[in-house]
Amino acid sequence: MAAGAMKKTKTFYEFFHTKRRELGITLREFCRNNKFDVGNVSKLERGKFSPPKREKLEEYAKALGIKKGTDDWITFFDLASIDAGRIPEDIVSDEKAVLALPMLFRTLRDKSVSDEDLDKIINIVKDS
Repeated sequence: MAAGAMKKTKTFYEFFHTKRRELGITLREFCRNNKFDVGNVSKLERGKFSPPKREKLEEYAKALGIKKGTDDWITFFDLASIDAGRIPEDIVSDEKAVLALPMLFRTLRDKSVSDEDLDKIINIVKDS
């Protein structure tokens, strides 16, 4: 890996842990400073707990210094949704995106998708 290059995290748990470590504080300090249960956060960082609902995620994001609207904010919530087995809320609330999901899933599974369906997916992505 090149100097200065950071390994991309693949899970919510890794991302959470990395962001806390970037603060330069221990798990206990992080929890004490933010009134979080150390056992729960420890289990969350180790992937023993499923990511919580949005309200608690927002508390964690704020405590981790993740600013709303940033790439880290989007990554934090997307990874939480993925690891919880949910489709991200902003996608579910977009009617056009929801209609395109079956086509997208087929594409990702490397199943046959018509050129017309592929164009629909491309147009939805461009419009987002």
